[in-house]
Amino acid sequence: MSYRYMRLLLMFDMPTDSAQERRAYRKFRQYLLSEGFIMHQYSVYSKLLLNDTANKAMIARLKDHNPKTGSISLLTVTEKQFSRMIYLSGEKNMDISNSDTRLVFLGENEYGEI
Repeated sequence: MSYRYMRLLLMFDMPTDSAQERRAYRKFRQYLLSEGFIMHQYSVYSKLLLNDTANKAMIARLKDHNPKTGSISLLTVTEKQFSRMIYLSGEKNMDISNSDTRLVFLGENEYGEI
């Protein structure tokens, strides 16, 4: 079976004038982080997904947690397209959580340590 990594880009602009709007903003941002999204800029987040099925499931969960204020846009690109991003200033995020490298832990090492 072939897997095709995808990247879901989420861009949002929410009002923060009132205390209730700020609370909705913080709740939505915390939800994104709990789902594994990575912040690229203040209102630009992305998440690495295994395939289109995972992408559709994530979009469905986002619809369930939609704050219904402001503007929220989603864009899905392949990981290859995402890796071609050009940085005019700033540095590329090289964190392991921002790559398709996986760490698999199957149990104890040869010395019986975990």
